[in-house]
Amino acid sequence: MQNPSLPRLLLLSFTLISVFNLVLGDEGFCSAPSILDQTDSSSKPLYWKVTSPTLSPSHLQDLPGFTRSVYRRDHALITPESHVFSPLPDWTNTLGAYLITPAIGSHFVMYLAKMQENSRSELPPNDVERLIFVTQGAVTLTNSSGISNKLVVDSYAYLPPNFDHSLKCDGSATLVVFERRYAFLDNHITEHIVGSTDKQPLLETPGEVFELRKLLPASMPYDFNIHIMDFQPGEFLNVKEVHYNQHGLLLLEGQGIYRLGDSWYPVQAGDVIWMAPFVPQWYAALGKTRSRYLLYKDVNRNPL
Repeated sequence: MQNPSLPRLLLLSFTLISVFNLVLGDEGFCSAPSILDQTDSSSKPLYWKVTSPTLSPSHLQDLPGFTRSVYRRDHALITPESHVFSPLPDWTNTLGAYLITPAIGSHFVMYLAKMQENSRSELPPNDVERLIFVTQGAVTLTNSSGISNKLVVDSYAYLPPNFDHSLKCDGSATLVVFERRYAFLDNHITEHIVGSTDKQPLLETPGEVFELRKLLPASMPYDFNIHIMDFQPGEFLNVKEVHYNQHGLLLLEGQGIYRLGDSWYPVQAGDVIWMAPFVPQWYAALGKTRSRYLLYKDVNRNPL
């Protein structure tokens, strides 16, 4: 005789499998199918999720009051739904969202600049250095000598303190901007640099599996650097870092888990993280695609 509970068990098993597949989704960890974007991500521009982020799972996208953003004494996670844009002071036709500032405990500023048609930048304050990284569109950088460079997605420029320059955009562009008051050293000066990520060599990372590129020289004149770090799915940091340096991070691609202090945060492209000195930190890449993040780090100065 057939067990009368067998059909119920089969139905329960089928239901659990369906729920499990919904939670995992096509993208992997904590990712239900998006209701906003059903197109092939391979056809999208590089770093498209930085400027067109999606919340995941999809059933949380319109939940009133929902945010993944967190602020703590020694770290902060600032997710795209929390970004507040307003006219960027002294820039023309440009909206800005300040994500990390000294008010949070940092010694640098990190912000997004959304340049619109016929927009133009302004100079930073005296003795402040600036680095810009393009995540969408293109801008033209011109110095006081009239020399111009076109910066497209994945390219960047370092502007030394008190370096006369301007950025112009005829269409639209999104920039990640880092600024800090330069820590001068006798007999050392920085130079104007224009480059792109793909032109920077891969560097050795003893004991680690991630790929590392640095956008600035490692020499003494430079008091910070920008690291581009790539992780394949399943790769993670071997070292559980605790150090005196500060970080400002933008996840450009992919998703994963970031440990900050005693908390573990699911993160994805478009998320920004501030890390104070000595906060324990660790990352693991999840999903089915590469993780890439851009990381500010202060270097070459005595912490005293």
